[in-house]
Formats: sequence, structure tokens, C-alpha cells
Amino acid sequence: MGGRTIYFLFTDTGTYLSRAINYCTKEGLNHVSISFDDELQEVYSFGRKNPRNPFIGGFVKENIHDNFLKNASCAIYAYHLTDAEFQKVQAKIREIELQACNYKYNFLGLFGVMLQIEINREHAMFCSQFVATVLRDVEGFKLSKPDCFTTPSDIRGLSGLQLVFQGKLGDYKKTVLEPVLTSGESVLTKQSFTFLLTKVKRFVIR
Repeated sequence: MGGRTIYFLFTDTGTYLSRAINYCTKEGLNHVSISFDDELQEVYSFGRKNPRNPFIGGFVKENIHDNFLKNASCAIYAYHLTDAEFQKVQAKIREIELQACNYKYNFLGLFGVMLQIEINREHAMFCSQFVATVLRDVEGFKLSKPDCFTTPSDIRGLSGLQLVFQGKLGDYKKTVLEPVLTSGESVLTKQSFTFLLTKVKRFVIR
């Protein structure tokens, strides 16, 4: 089957701001990012630019090995796109990245979500609004609400997502030995398939 895979990284850093958002949404893992590879080398979102200052935010390329993130609770999902959809999403993110200095974090938009008041600000987004915006043209990515009302839990609730890891982000490793169960079905990741194939080859050679 053709196409490409992107990854949604949902995290909870346990900061005061994260706890406040969790309290308001009654949900956990209230930060979402997008990656184009299963090693999470390219992870994009809207969040804090300085880990020590939650009030200075905007478009960010996140480092999962940074102390701020590696201890975060997380869930990682794979999502399949067509080649054309993958290229469109990638192009939209590159476009935002080139204008990153003009973008800021949409703090007012968070209050808009809580109060159900539509607040659209030019060059300002929060994390799930960013994800909804760049995937707007993906056929299977259909939400029943505007981008400015989209929450991370809305994205996690979409059909077609496959859970590949859940736990501490610092424990995420490329080699996944145990398949993750999603909706009662076994999901065999690319990493676990490679591992099993290596074992089979060794057995045949012997």
C-alpha cells in the first residue's frame, strides 16, 4: 500500500500551565505535536519557546531528548496519508516555519475554547489549532468543529490513528518488541516487524 505515515505526539509535562489546562479540559495529554518520522527527529508544534517561560510561545521544533520533554507522559500515534496529502501537510508546515518569527502562541484562543467563543487571530495558534490547520485538506481528518475549537482529545478521537507507544517519552525507543493493542487489534509496528524479520533470518541461516 502506498502513502506516507506521520506521527502525532501527545504529551503532558506536568507543569503548572499543563495542570491548569488538564483541569479545564478534564483530559490529560493536552499538548499535541506532529512528526514526519518514527524516530521523532522532526517534531513540530506551537508551544513555549523557552522551557522556563510558559508565556513566550509560538511555532517550535521540539527536541524530545530535552530535559523538559523526556520526562513527560506521552502517547504516540501513527496516521496514514496519501503521498499527495503528506506533501501538502509538509509544505504547510514549512511555510509556517519560514515565517516563524511572525507567529505567536494563541493564549486568548485557549480562553475561547473554554468559553466557546470563536477567537481567530492572525499568525497566532495553539498546538491543536496548528494540527487542525495543517491537516485541514486531509480527507480522513474531519472534525465537527472549527480549528480554533479543536482540542488534543478531539484529534486523539479520530478514526485511523494507531497507537505505537504510551508511557514516558524518555523511554520511547525505536525498537518496539511488543505490539500495542488498539481497539482489540494487534498493531505490528515497523520496528517490531524489522526485529521479527531479523530473528527469522537468523533461524533460517542456522
